[in-house]
This record gives sequence, C-alpha cells and structure tokens, in this order.
Amino acid sequence: MRDLPPVSQPGEQNKTEDHHEADGSGTAPNGRLPSLPGTPSLPRPIPVYASGSPTVPQRPIRVRTDAEFQPLQLRRQFASYSSMERPHSPASRPHSPWGRFDPYESAEDQEKDYVGFATLPHQVQRKTVKKGFTFTLMVAGESGLGKSTLINSLFLTDLYKDRKVPNAEERINQTVGILTHTVSIEEKGIKLRLTVIDTPGFGDSINETGSWKPLEDYIDKQFEQYFRDESGLNRRNIQDNRVHCCLYFISPYGHGLRPLDVACMKALHNKVNIVPVVAKADSLTEAEVQRKKMKIREQIEQFGINIYQFPECDSDEDEDLKKQDQLLKDSIPFAVIGSNVQVESDGHKVRGRVYPWGVVEVENPAHSDFLLLRNMLVKTHMQDLKDQTGETHYENYRAQCISNMTRMECHASGSQRGRLLPAAGCS
Repeated sequence: MRDLPPVSQPGEQNKTEDHHEADGSGTAPNGRLPSLPGTPSLPRPIPVYASGSPTVPQRPIRVRTDAEFQPLQLRRQFASYSSMERPHSPASRPHSPWGRFDPYESAEDQEKDYVGFATLPHQVQRKTVKKGFTFTLMVAGESGLGKSTLINSLFLTDLYKDRKVPNAEERINQTVGILTHTVSIEEKGIKLRLTVIDTPGFGDSINETGSWKPLEDYIDKQFEQYFRDESGLNRRNIQDNRVHCCLYFISPYGHGLRPLDVACMKALHNKVNIVPVVAKADSLTEAEVQRKKMKIREQIEQFGINIYQFPECDSDEDEDLKKQDQLLKDSIPFAVIGSNVQVESDGHKVRGRVYPWGVVEVENPAHSDFLLLRNMLVKTHMQDLKDQTGETHYENYRAQCISNMTRMECHASGSQRGRLLPAAGCS
C-alpha cells in the first residue's frame, strides 16, 4: 500500500496558525494584505488606539487551496475599504468632461450623490456636432418670384453665382429641370451641409400638364437610393439626400391658388413637407396680405392638400413657446420679402428694398414674415422636418416598396408551383 501523508491534528493546526501570527506573516512588509490571483491589492487602514500609538491588529491567516478559496470575505473587506475611502458630497459627484455642459453644477445638487448618466445627452450632442448636420431644401414656383434671392437671404450665402437667366424665346421650349446646389455652412462650431434643389422652367411653359413630374421623380429617386443604401451590406456611412422640405412659392397676383399650384402640391404632399410661401409680399397692402392668406388656407382645406403641420406643444411647455407656435400656425402661408442688398434705414444698415415712398426691411416683422420663416426653417423646426421625412414620408415609400417586392415574390413563387396553393399575403 502507498504511504498516505500524515494528517495534522486540530491542535497542531492551531499551533501552526499561532506560529504564523507570532511571526507576523499575515501581513506583507508594506502593511498590505497578501495579494491573491485576480484580486487588486488594497491599502490596509491602520487604526490608532487609546494609547496613541498605531498598532496593526493581527488576524489569523488560513492557507487554502484554490478549490477552497472563497472571496466573500475579501469582497466584504473591499466594500468596507471603499466606504471608508469614499469622499463625501459634493466631491463624490460625477463631473461632465465638457465643463459648460455639466448638469451637476446647480446649487440644489451640491449635497446629493449621482451615478452620472445625466451626461448622456451631452455625449450624444458631442458626437452629433462632430459628425455635422445635413438639410435638403427644394424650392418650387414659377420664375420671377424671388426664389433665389430668398434662399440667399435665409442662409446668408450666395448659391447662384453663375446663374444664367433665360430670355423669353428660350423659355418657350424650356423644360422643367433639376439643379442641385450644395454649400457647407459653419456657425459657432456647428457644421451644416445645405443642399438646395432648384426647379428652373417650372410654371413657365404654355402647356403645364405634368410639369411637376420631374419634381416627383427626383423625390422618389432619393427615397430609392436611401432604401438601397439602407438595405445594403455597408450601412455605416449612409448619405441622406432625401428632400426634407419644399418651399412652394405662390404668386402674389391673382386670387389664391392657380390650378397648377393645386395639382403640383397634391402630387407632392404625400412625399415631402410642403411649406407654402407668398412671394414678393411688398407688392400687397397689409389688408391684401391677410385676405390672400385666408383665401389660400381655405383652398388648401377645400382641395385636401396636406401641407406641413407644426407639432403640438406639450401641456407643460412655456407659455411664450405656445404663443410662438400659435403665431407660426396663423402665419401660414408665409408672406415674405427677399433682398441681398444692404440699405440705410433710420441710421442703421439693414437688408431691404428702397422705394420712392420708403424702405422695406426684410427682417422687420411688421413688413414681412421672413423672420418667422427663417426661425421655423432653421431655428426651431429643422429637426422636426427631418423627422417627418424619415418617419412618415420615407416610411410610406419603404412600406410600398416592401409590399411590391412581396407581391412579386409571391407571384413568382405561385407561378413556379403551378399555383397549387394561394400565395399568402398577396393581393
């Protein structure tokens, strides 16, 4: 038989433990507990007793095998050390790595403990700002209504440096075209890639039948491209060229909408956010502007045209915000004036137009709705326009595409099987 190792008696084990205690081997030379595999070394507090001299209390150390090792006691010890070393508020409060965005700087938060996830919006903001923003705007309306001038006035840039105005003979045979202008704008560190889709030739022909078709095809083409990119293998750098808003310019002359305006807006209203605009409002008196606005709103409702609807304010919103939102709703369609020329008015340089009877200021709320339009388009509702494009118009297009693809697959599958069984989901 093999010799078995001698079994130590309980008394001998206690003697061994006492021997370790007497030697002081339970602590390392630096006053720390012996390090165990996978366990961080922790500082050991040295208490001071009544005598005033620091002493190190001796603890029995049991030597265990790996199979018998239980880290529960060490975890408790770690928790006790953490609680002893943790500083109190407000030093324990998490700080945002972006100083001026720190949400914990208010006076009432100074004596509270926080985890720190209140900085999540600022993390998203920092990432989004670094990536930049995009916005695609389509302008539609007949020539001579000041579309180019208004766009330059809205974004304080010149998108039409090399523009060529066709003469009357060229307009007779001119077809509706699509011109894309892209410019990068930066303001206070925020980058915006603005794309303006111009539609030269729209409303200039003798026969206007189907003149809105190029606009509709362009919007569908951008939806199709985005759908292909979204369904592809590489979806990390998808470029969004979908049309987020369409400024539809209405002539100030005449009574309300023309048949072309009604047909065009009805063809586009389920594909893009339409914002109607009365151009060259300085050719109308204040009473004429109000009557024209009322007439256009009645016709929009009469013909079932779905223009862009401003989101409703929440019940807990500020009263000033509610009044501003109601003012925007009452101003539809926006009566605007555009000008890129600075003139002098009351000793100040302003953008406006000089007439024999006075000066019309573009950014004066008493003269036009230009400021309301710009604030809505850029300052307050740009993201909502993009959300409506992605969540409503594009989703409708995507659902239609998937439905057509499913119908085609069902039809092909039914043909291959000899139509023995009805194809589920096909109509």
